[in-house]
Amino acid sequence: MAKHLVMAGRLIDDEPELAFQHALAASRRGGRMAVVREAVGLTAYAAEHFGEALREFRTYRRISGSNAYLPMMADCERGLGHPEKALDMARSEDAKDLDTAGQVELAIVVSGARMDMGQFDAAVAALEIPQLDRNRAFSYSPRLFRAYADALELAGRGEEAQKWQKQALRADEALGLGDFAEPEIFDLVPEEEERPKHRAEPREDRSNAYFAPAEETPADTLDPADDVDALPSDEQENLLTEDGDANDDDEAVEVIVSDFDADADEDEETPREDAEETEQQRIED
Repeated sequence: MAKHLVMAGRLIDDEPELAFQHALAASRRGGRMAVVREAVGLTAYAAEHFGEALREFRTYRRISGSNAYLPMMADCERGLGHPEKALDMARSEDAKDLDTAGQVELAIVVSGARMDMGQFDAAVAALEIPQLDRNRAFSYSPRLFRAYADALELAGRGEEAQKWQKQALRADEALGLGDFAEPEIFDLVPEEEERPKHRAEPREDRSNAYFAPAEETPADTLDPADDVDALPSDEQENLLTEDGDANDDDEAVEVIVSDFDADADEDEETPREDAEETEQQRIED
């Protein structure tokens, strides 16, 4: 049964009659399942077997409780030559439960029924719904625009019809539908199976193999004074002298900066003293 349903889904667009036969074969094994009745109804509708499609859609609604296919049921009535019944379905309470896309589809069916009855102005009015927005494109917009253009053409409003046909093309382009749909690419040659790569075994970590563990020495056994006392007397004096020089170097930075300022002051005072001595000598002379 599952294989027949898969084939029905694959063939419904290109070979609807063969898809219908696959769906019928599936119904012989699982006729009480909603998904099977749905498949039979859709393929029968695609193959224009409107009587079988209407019957299957009714069965599907009874099993599932869904009115999703009410627009197709109304269109089947049109196909059977009963446009009045299609209009009755559109006015039923069940039609109020449809989603936005379903309401658009039902409006298209109603417009078609009006055309069948020769009521072209009414066919145009049936499609003037809030979803007919030329500035926005939804999945249902291209079909709605084209149906509206057809109704306008039959109503003698050809110039407006051309504008809506162009708008339908723009909607197709925006949505990537129709001639603007991207082609599906199938790989006919199976990809080569990847060979399992040989995993290299992890190498043994020998980074610490060449280092002997360091012996820990208690902190309280280390005394810098002991190291100094162990040195000869002359080396002790040199070590102490170096420490003193190091301290002098640290202090020398500050001293140098202070001396630099003092020298600058002395340099400023020296010319003044020389000038005073020269002036005093002139007075004495």
